Amino acid sequence: MTWLQHYDPLNNVWFSTSVAALPVVVLLSAIAVFRIRIHLAAVLGLAVALAVALFAYRMPVQLACASAAYGAAYGLFPIGWIILNLIFLYQLTVESGRFEVLRASLATLAPDPRIQVIVIAFCFGAFFEGAAGFGTPVAVTAAILMGLGFKPLEASALSLIANTAPVAYGSLGTPIIALNAVTGIDLHKLSAMVGRQLPFFSMIVPFWVVAAMSGLRGVRDVWPAALTAGVAFAIPQFLVSNFHGPWLVDVIASVCSMGAVALLLLHWKPATAGRHGSNGPQADPPKLPARPKGSDVIRAWMPWIVLSTFLFFWGLPGVKTFLNGERTVIAAGGQTRTEYAMTRIDVSVPRLHLMVQRTPPVAPVGAPPEKAVYSFNWLSASGTGILFAALLSGCLMGLRPNQMAAIYWRTIVRVRFSLLTIMGMLAIGYVTKYSGTDATLGLALARTGGWYPFFGTLLGWLGVALTGSDTASNVLFGGLQKITAEQTQISPVLMCSANSSGGVMGKMIDAQSIVVASTATNYFGGEGAILRYVFFHSIALACLVGVLVYLQARVEPFASMVVR
Repeated sequence: MTWLQHYDPLNNVWFSTSVAALPVVVLLSAIAVFRIRIHLAAVLGLAVALAVALFAYRMPVQLACASAAYGAAYGLFPIGWIILNLIFLYQLTVESGRFEVLRASLATLAPDPRIQVIVIAFCFGAFFEGAAGFGTPVAVTAAILMGLGFKPLEASALSLIANTAPVAYGSLGTPIIALNAVTGIDLHKLSAMVGRQLPFFSMIVPFWVVAAMSGLRGVRDVWPAALTAGVAFAIPQFLVSNFHGPWLVDVIASVCSMGAVALLLLHWKPATAGRHGSNGPQADPPKLPARPKGSDVIRAWMPWIVLSTFLFFWGLPGVKTFLNGERTVIAAGGQTRTEYAMTRIDVSVPRLHLMVQRTPPVAPVGAPPEKAVYSFNWLSASGTGILFAALLSGCLMGLRPNQMAAIYWRTIVRVRFSLLTIMGMLAIGYVTKYSGTDATLGLALARTGGWYPFFGTLLGWLGVALTGSDTASNVLFGGLQKITAEQTQISPVLMCSANSSGGVMGKMIDAQSIVVASTATNYFGGEGAILRYVFFHSIALACLVGVLVYLQARVEPFASMVVR
């Protein structure tokens, strides 16, 4: 029997919204205020989410438990699988000595730490966001920054702040593709509209991340590098998203941005060196080896080149189709269905699949029940591509199989609590999704009248903060944005795109990303400090996106930017 969601269980909008917010409030308070270890905070948050679902929303026990198990499984695979294998690759480069040469080459190219943040956290991170997403860029860039002498808190927080503007086109455009699937709005219109919002912030973020690190004096010293990186990213981002589509936006824009900054550094250096009043604890200048030879630099970059190549091809739709063994079968009556080889196993979650029904105004009348299908695509998963890249890199670095096996075991031990935490966080997200508490919070933001363009953008921010994924936020709130926009006579293309654009600023505070950053920097127990560091930046940037969307909805000449 299908269970119908209801979004005002206490028959009072204020009370229902307050109760719906309890899991988020308890989780963030436990991490940032009471400084409870994050894996314990995740357990506490999950307990509160289950209590709210069971007692306030009267969700059946079997549905609540199944949704929590579904979320935990998704947290372990594919999310945890990505983190485990990325840290494994990083450890291989460290133990082989290649990482020392890598950081020496980066320090030679960009000896100023402020420019290192721009090149690595923003430019290099955007490439990994475009190729893989799902925590990959934060894990890679935070580890590299720490190797360059940044303290774990700084490396983690700055990587999170920088990984914002590229997120809407991450993993070869997956968030936009998902938004198209749930709203039915033309894919190219959504891609183009997001491409008329985020380029403004692509130009802002390099300045912002330097200001977060070094204050306004630091920005004054390195503004040519920040401007070059931002403009060289924003222009291709606009052009590719508007005239091609969402698939290669980040990949092309990041390559252009890295190349432009590299050319600039051949002819310009900052007049003064240093950080100048960073807000975070400082690292001593790293003791770098002598300037490495060209051949050593190529060998040091080899694992990351291999990783980039694997991730790029692993993310191509045709490659995924091949790895999944996907084929279309024509059944009796002319109907078609998709079948997969044993490399992808789809399991309908017992006691949850097609047993929860979203209701108006969150979903249109007659919408199908919510699916709950767990896909174990063990070969086409990004984490598997990373593992193959790591094993190939290990062989090319001269490591023996027994050495790699020992390193892999140490990596598992290192990330064990992080994997448990991510499972707990995703369990919270799935309980809130299937119980309807997330929709209660979304409806509260949608009931803001003339200010809806601003607060509707913050709805996307909330969705990513809750789920850890711009894709998941688009799936969660895309339909609601479309319905509300039509009711308030605002462009559905604008508001559905705003959900994705606003969501990118929530990426830096979602618990999943924070755990990835703390794991990559070995900063276990420091998740609360990371959250406190980035929280203001997340809110401020999300509000700026909201202001832009409000102007595009109400004020010329911004309104002329809306895709019709």
